[in-house]
Amino acid sequence: MYGEFVLTQENMQTPKAGKIYAFNEGNYQLWDDNLKKYIDDLKDPGPSGKPYSARYIGSLVGDFHRTLLYGGIYGYPRDKKSKNGKLRLLYECAPMSFIVEQAGGKGSDERQRVLDITPTEIHQRVPLYIGSVEEVEKLEKYLA
Repeated sequence: MYGEFVLTQENMQTPKAGKIYAFNEGNYQLWDDNLKKYIDDLKDPGPSGKPYSARYIGSLVGDFHRTLLYGGIYGYPRDKKSKNGKLRLLYECAPMSFIVEQAGGKGSDERQRVLDITPTEIHQRVPLYIGSVEEVEKLEKYLA
């Protein structure tokens, strides 16, 4: 089946919220304090008695697909080593943001909608937060 797309589910909709997060916590010490607080709060059981589940496999497509199906948030933030983030706007962040928006989710660079960013270079890098609308908006409040 080379050269074909396979539709696995028609009219896929990302849940508005989810209890799964996918961030490379190996970079935790390089992150902004507000992002660290966000991740720490996800791990706290809080009033529901159940913390979020961490599920990061290190593959943008794999982590994104799980987030698309089950909700939650995937993030690849800027950090002390990669001031603009690591993922490329034109061929990683924008395509994934387009897909998640078609499914009712959201893609953000922490300040704005990824699809509203005007590229300044072909390999431009940006932070990426993508997934359920409620989860991405919650993160944006922490980082504001």
